[in-house]
Amino acid sequence: MATTEECRSALDKLSDSLARADDGVRGAADLDRTVSCHITDLDTTFAGRLADGRITVERTLQGPPREKAQIRLAMTGDDLVALVGGELNFAKAWASGRVRLEAGLRDLLRLRSLL
Repeated sequence: MATTEECRSALDKLSDSLARADDGVRGAADLDRTVSCHITDLDTTFAGRLADGRITVERTLQGPPREKAQIRLAMTGDDLVALVGGELNFAKAWASGRVRLEAGLRDLLRLRSLL
């Protein structure tokens, strides 16, 4: 089982990847939205912001998200690490229910190019 530190590191790696991405991907991630990532098996939530093509984690909280972020993810720690490491396909994980992504329709349409 992935640790809280490994999950935080995976989110930092994802943020770095978004910042280095080509214009098409970077454009899709160039939103200014609140974001939360609930790690279900650790019952820990990383809350922050997606802005300027980067994810900034501002708080780490025990339990589910306390506030409803504009973009919400939920998955196990192992799935987060595997997704960021390229070992798990996001679209397949989302379709099978291993990963939950909730956002407004416009945000989902923009984010789909990241999948």
